Amino acid sequence: MEVKILNHPLIMDKLTRMRKTETSSKDFRENLNEIGMLMVYEIFRDIKCSEIIIDTPTTKKTKGFTLDTPVVLVPIIRAGLGMVDGIQKILPTSKIAHIGLYRDEETLKPVEYYSKVPKEISNSYVIVVDPMLATGGSAVKAIDIIKAKGAKDIKFVGLVGVEQGINLLQSKHPDVEIYLASKDNKLNEKGYIEPGLGDAGDRIFGTK
Repeated sequence: MEVKILNHPLIMDKLTRMRKTETSSKDFRENLNEIGMLMVYEIFRDIKCSEIIIDTPTTKKTKGFTLDTPVVLVPIIRAGLGMVDGIQKILPTSKIAHIGLYRDEETLKPVEYYSKVPKEISNSYVIVVDPMLATGGSAVKAIDIIKAKGAKDIKFVGLVGVEQGINLLQSKHPDVEIYLASKDNKLNEKGYIEPGLGDAGDRIFGTK
């Protein structure tokens, strides 16, 4: 599947604010949520709708539409939680799964410590969210987990990614579309994206 870079001017402006070293956790979270909201419109362009008949205050029996497929958001804990509120403001009926992974600082490999998903995930439109697509290991692991639980229609949504992570995700899960706000230059020797955002989890929750 192709990678879609959603470089809308409003997204680029907010992403630049997030990149700045001096941006507070409050402003970082707010801009992250707002980018999530803006990205929703493109991400859900192909979601199916059903035609229904409704009454309006001025017209009886007029045609309308309703979303046909349930939506499950899958944040990769911790940083992925920062994108959930913005998306759920647009899709308040979406359900939320949780995949807990941490990165071994020596091997840079993801380690699972928690997973819980709604039972209807196999019939849902599933959105895996994580601000960073760096090595790609966490995204691949999370998608491995939810596919094992029955998920089929899956998209990955992040803010910034690099070629290494994109290539790994595409090679392991070629059926998963990737949506990013920016494709960044490279990973540094510690496995962080440059120019990137720093440690998104720490910046969201103010833990460093």
